[in-house]
Amino acid sequence: MSATTAAAPAEPATARVRVSLWQRVRGTVLASIVPLLLLAFWHYAVKAGMTRLIPSPADVAEYMVDFAWGGIWDDAFSRTLHIHLLASMSRVYGGFALAAIIAVPLGILIGRNDTIRALLDPFLQLMRPIPVTAWLPLSMILFGLGPRSAFFLVFLGAFYPILLNTVFGVRSVEKRLFEAASMLGCSPSAQFTKVVLPAALPSIFTGLRLGLGLAWFVIVVGEMTGVPQGLGAVIMDGRTLSRTELVICGMIVIGIAGFLSDRVVVIVMNRLLRWSPSHHG
Repeated sequence: MSATTAAAPAEPATARVRVSLWQRVRGTVLASIVPLLLLAFWHYAVKAGMTRLIPSPADVAEYMVDFAWGGIWDDAFSRTLHIHLLASMSRVYGGFALAAIIAVPLGILIGRNDTIRALLDPFLQLMRPIPVTAWLPLSMILFGLGPRSAFFLVFLGAFYPILLNTVFGVRSVEKRLFEAASMLGCSPSAQFTKVVLPAALPSIFTGLRLGLGLAWFVIVVGEMTGVPQGLGAVIMDGRTLSRTELVICGMIVIGIAGFLSDRVVVIVMNRLLRWSPSHHG
């Protein structure tokens, strides 16, 4: 009787451990379903002969290994992944950082100052719809063939999402927050750091995430400007040489790099927005 009584509390504890374990792996399991289904469809589509121009997942995986470590094909792209990845990362992060340094302060000024908004907002709204691809010929004329054109296009792609979300965040700050800050003795100059910036941070980080994602998106266009190294250059070389597996490898690496970059921004965002229970992304 005593043994049965002693063992009874163990069942709820075990159940709690199982629930906690499931909660930890649930996100990973759910996030894996769609990629695995697409991978299975890709495999069986190639096996069934639905397409003859797309290599199988196994062929792409084999080439990815050679692209990263070599030893299989020993061609011009063997063991060059790190070279091309670092070249693209320098352009993406450099262009993104410059865009953030300019767009965030400018967005705050436009959001807070009516005169600056009236001066700059019409021009920026006129320029914003022009796609980055339309800037490609002009960038090659202004900066020549090479990395500087790619850097400029990445900057341009990241600039507007950061700017627009910053302006939106600043202009969305409720007036009653300023009234409350004034009643508590907060000076107008101190209201920027105490009221405006904290309230606008969620929108600013949304713009940073969108800008960084577009920076990785634009890098393929940017590296069409004659750069010898970079993931976009690899994709273009693969298209020219009809090396579909090389094109897919470049796409996969860009996707993974963009995802990991976004996770870093989310980690920083969650640390700075711990006071906001609605932002844990």
